[in-house]
Amino acid sequence: MTANERWTRRPEGSTWGDWGADDQVGRLNLITPEMRLAAVAEVREGRAFLLSLPLDLPGDEGPDAYRQAPRLFVRNWGDEPLYNMRVGSAVTSDDHVVLSLQYSTQWDALAHCGAMFDVDGSGTPVPVYYNGWRAHEHIVGPQGDAPPCAHKLGIENMALTGVQGRGVLIDLARQFGTEFRLVGYDDLMRTLDAQGQEVRTGDFLCFYTGYGDALLAMGRQPDHAALHRTGCALDGHDARLLQWIEDSGAVSLIADNPAVEFVDQSVDYRTHDILPLHIHCIFKLGMHLGELFWLGDLARHLRATERTAFLFTGPPLRLPGACGSPAAPVATV
Repeated sequence: MTANERWTRRPEGSTWGDWGADDQVGRLNLITPEMRLAAVAEVREGRAFLLSLPLDLPGDEGPDAYRQAPRLFVRNWGDEPLYNMRVGSAVTSDDHVVLSLQYSTQWDALAHCGAMFDVDGSGTPVPVYYNGWRAHEHIVGPQGDAPPCAHKLGIENMALTGVQGRGVLIDLARQFGTEFRLVGYDDLMRTLDAQGQEVRTGDFLCFYTGYGDALLAMGRQPDHAALHRTGCALDGHDARLLQWIEDSGAVSLIADNPAVEFVDQSVDYRTHDILPLHIHCIFKLGMHLGELFWLGDLARHLRATERTAFLFTGPPLRLPGACGSPAAPVATV
């Protein structure tokens, strides 16, 4: 543990300081060249599976929704739109997009979720992120005409690691079906035992619940009531589950649902902890979360071939200062 001027106390069980005072990538530090070579050894068929939903899903959000589907548009070159434009003997098109970075298949940066924590033992909690990086100083919101910026812990730090290693698919849909179920430590251990899965240090854990299949079948007209009844979600309030995540050595949790964990939207988010797994993983351990990944085709192939592991490659956009990013990850089996 390396303390620094930002903190003298770290959250119990956290990895703050384990990789230096200025660390910004957390558990991705665990992945070694030897681990990547071991991940490559999981490739037996040379088949690749895209793990991204179309980036315009879920779809049908209202105008006041805080995450919006991508909007493509065209700018002019001179006095005409640069789309099907003749340039000499060429015909060319160019476009732009306005995109919510965490709308569809996406990564949470370590700047995505912090917590109130007493970093110096004074008895006064302050808003702080992984490794003690501070809200309003390092992760700064919009000020006048200046845009927001995660000067520390932005998603570009994740991108620089390459985000590649051994992936393990945990098939919760095979174990419990696709009806909603809250999965805690006991259910997860039962699944790992039944499916013969070995979790190693450095693994990317991918939880298949069937939620993505249901969403894709709805064709951009999501039935939100039906989706609330679909798929497993991890129980972030289960202390034994959180301890297992800490002990597992996994570098990331990925799911085909919107948050990896169950988020109880019936309670007041201002007074209740509705994101305990986010706090545990992102804030304490420096683990990136992947949400709304497309795992259906991969899961069915792994079932048919009686396998669970693969080579995972999934860097985000190298977009400086962003708190999240779309992803187009690939599983190679």
